[in-house]
Amino acid sequence: MKIKNSTINKSVLVTGGSGFIGSNFVRHFYHAYPDYRVVNLDFLTYAGNTDNLKDIEELEKGILPDERRYQFVQGDICDVEILAKLFEKYNFEFVFNFAAETHVDRSIMGISDFIRTNISGVCALIEAVRRNKTTRFVHISTDEVYGSTVRGGADEDAPFRPASPYAASKAAADLIVQAFMRTHSVPTVILRGSNNYGPFQYPEKLIPLAISNVIDGRKIPVHGTGEHVRSWLNVNDFCRAVDLVARRAPDYGIYNVSGEEMTNLEILQKVVSHLDIRLADHKEHVSDRPNADLRYAPDSTKIRRELGWAPEENVEKSLGNVVAWYLTNQDWLKKIKSRREYQYIYEKQSRGQWY
Repeated sequence: MKIKNSTINKSVLVTGGSGFIGSNFVRHFYHAYPDYRVVNLDFLTYAGNTDNLKDIEELEKGILPDERRYQFVQGDICDVEILAKLFEKYNFEFVFNFAAETHVDRSIMGISDFIRTNISGVCALIEAVRRNKTTRFVHISTDEVYGSTVRGGADEDAPFRPASPYAASKAAADLIVQAFMRTHSVPTVILRGSNNYGPFQYPEKLIPLAISNVIDGRKIPVHGTGEHVRSWLNVNDFCRAVDLVARRAPDYGIYNVSGEEMTNLEILQKVVSHLDIRLADHKEHVSDRPNADLRYAPDSTKIRRELGWAPEENVEKSLGNVVAWYLTNQDWLKKIKSRREYQYIYEKQSRGQWY
C-alpha cells in the first residue's frame, strides 16, 4: 500500500547533496523540518555517492514518489533546462549550493572541472534563482579564498588571496554571487567554512584518508612538515550554521564559520589516538603542495555575535565518534577504494606527485 504524505507544503533545493557536507546537510534539514520537501540535485561525480543518504531513502519507502519529502535528481547545475524544470515544479524557498569540486590536489593536477562546476555552475544556478524572484540563495564557500594568514584572523572583509586553483575558483564564484546581490538584488547569503570532518567524507581528505590507510596497513601521507595550520570543524556544527544563516541572517550577509586551530600533525595525532597506534610509526612525509598555504585562520566573530552560533562538538571528543563511524562502515570505504579513479589519484597523492 502506498502512503500519501500530506504534510509537504514547502520545498528547498540542495545541490551537491550526495557529497560529504551536502549529504550531512540533507539529513539535518530532513529531520529538522518535517513540513519541507528536500530536492537533492547531484551530478554524481567521483565524490557524489547515493549510498550517503540510504537511511533517508529507507524512511521514504512506501510513500508515493511525488509525495516523498526527499527527492533525488541526477543532474548538472550547469544544465539550465534541468534547473528551469525544477524551479517551475517546486518554487523553492531556499537553494543551498554545496555543489563544487573541492580537492586542492586535484585542482593542481587540472583546473577545468573546477572552472566548470565552481564558476559556470554557480552562474547558471544563481541566474535560475534570479528568475524565480522568491528564492533565497545560500552559497557555500571556503576560508581558502583568503589565502594564508600569518597573524590574527581573516574576517569577512579581508582581501582575497587564493593560492590554489581550487581557492581561485571559489573566490571567483563568491564575486559572481556578490555581483548578483548588488546588480539584481538577489536575496543571497554566503558562508565561508573551514576544514570540515565527519562521516561520509571522501577518503582523499586528510582524516578519512588517515583512518583508511591505517585500516589497510599503509602509511599516512603527510604533506611537507605537517605544520600547516587549519581550523577544524565538525560537519554537524557547520550544518547548523548553514541552517541558521539561511533563516536568520539579513540578505547579503557573509559569514565565516570556523572551529579549532591545529596543525595537520596535531589533528592526525588526535585521530590515531582513537586507533591505539603511534603516529610516528604510521606517517610518511611526502612532497608539499606547490605554494601551499601555511595557515588558514577565518575569524568567526561575526556569526557568533550576530546569530549566536558556536560549535557544539569538541574536536577531540567528536573525532572518536568519527573514527568509530569509519571503522564500522568499512564496506562504504572499500566500495570507493575499489574504483580505478580513486586508485589513480591516491597513488599520485601519496607520493606528492602534482603533475
